[in-house]
Amino acid sequence: GDSSVTLQAQEEIIEMKDVFSVKLKRRRFAGQQKGGTLLGITIFKCLNKEENKLTDCAIHLNNLSEDHCQLWFRRLKEILNGFPNRPKSLKVFVNPSSHKREATNIYYEKVAPLFKLADIKTDVTVTEYEGHALSVLKECELQAFDGVVCVGGDGSVSEVAHGLLLRAQRDAGKDTEYVSKPVRAPVPLGVIPAGTTNILAHTLYGIKHAVTAALHIVMGHIQPVDVCTFSTPGKLLRFGFSAMFGFGARTLALAERHRWMPSGQRKDFAFIKTLADLRPEECELSFLPLQIPQEDTDEKDRKKKGRAKKGNKDQWQKIQGHFLNVSIMAIPCLCSMAPRGLAPNTRLNNGSMALIVVQNTSRTEFVKHLKRYTTAKNQFNFPFVETYTVQEVKVQPRLKSGPDAKENVRLNAEGNYPWNIDGDLMKEASEVHVRVHPQLIDLYGVNTDDLESSQVTCNCI
Repeated sequence: GDSSVTLQAQEEIIEMKDVFSVKLKRRRFAGQQKGGTLLGITIFKCLNKEENKLTDCAIHLNNLSEDHCQLWFRRLKEILNGFPNRPKSLKVFVNPSSHKREATNIYYEKVAPLFKLADIKTDVTVTEYEGHALSVLKECELQAFDGVVCVGGDGSVSEVAHGLLLRAQRDAGKDTEYVSKPVRAPVPLGVIPAGTTNILAHTLYGIKHAVTAALHIVMGHIQPVDVCTFSTPGKLLRFGFSAMFGFGARTLALAERHRWMPSGQRKDFAFIKTLADLRPEECELSFLPLQIPQEDTDEKDRKKKGRAKKGNKDQWQKIQGHFLNVSIMAIPCLCSMAPRGLAPNTRLNNGSMALIVVQNTSRTEFVKHLKRYTTAKNQFNFPFVETYTVQEVKVQPRLKSGPDAKENVRLNAEGNYPWNIDGDLMKEASEVHVRVHPQLIDLYGVNTDDLESSQVTCNCI
């Protein structure tokens, strides 16, 4: 240009690990699909904003030379293709019934454009009934995909995770009725939050934000996660991440019986009604405390409640009584209502579960315990709450006797005792055996250190 004009140049460094797409930039007339005047190249970058939120931005590099642009374009594409874990093809499940029936719009308006921009091929199934994703996963050619994505709530994600792990057992020639040593899931699972609580998405990303979740998938951020098996004697019930027995399960069971109500209303109604009818469950809990290597025992036993010293590997412990709620969780279970997590001392992949037992107490004290989940205070600092770090748990309900015996008839008529497993209702009469299996599945998300930072941020808020 004119030598009298001073150009103010600003230098910016772009790390290729933050870039997820590069395109040739052309000017086209309305309706023109191909060709056009070459303007340069555009680089699409992933930005990390406040509160764990990710967003995308475009950086335009102008150059009218076809040779120069093609050279840069090919070289940058080679670099991007060299990053591991970045998917090229995804199987996508969309649950159109999740929450306010917004999952379809969330996927096609916010997620699909990012997948297309990153040149990721997708095969989309919009589920039509409960168990649809499970049946598709049994038959589809999984080897054609680099990952599976679920757009929905916790129940939908749990169904897809269960289907992936069942498929892994079948492909490995393992028994799917009784699973003692499960096989790892063959491909990673991505979670796009479109439900009510979205516990797994909050735990992975620290936030409910569809674009953030999509960018973690596009960038190939992989996080190994522990998974539990829930079994009765000789039969696998479910693969899952967390479960509640007692108050949490009764609340879900009541909400499921009022499906005709809007989602938010039925959850509030079920919570208040179950709290009004608060009563304990009589059961026996057997658990195997987490074993600690000998060199770590002295220091860690002084710090962590509920861990047993190194000894007999079959050193089971038992407690029996009347319990208002029993929680068994292999992940921290963050959500907007519990920013520290339902089990804040648990990690995604440390090979352990949190066993949280709430003994019988007054309704007033129980409400105080529940309110603590929404604050930065310790929700377990009550004399009626006990926490343990365990490897296995067995829950054996006891039939009531005396004046409450009529409750047994009602439970049996409804299909026995309710369980809340990852937001899905299951009913079982016999003993339920829960075991944790370290790093059984890969999820697209952040690592544990990042997660700890997000928990602190949520606390401050």
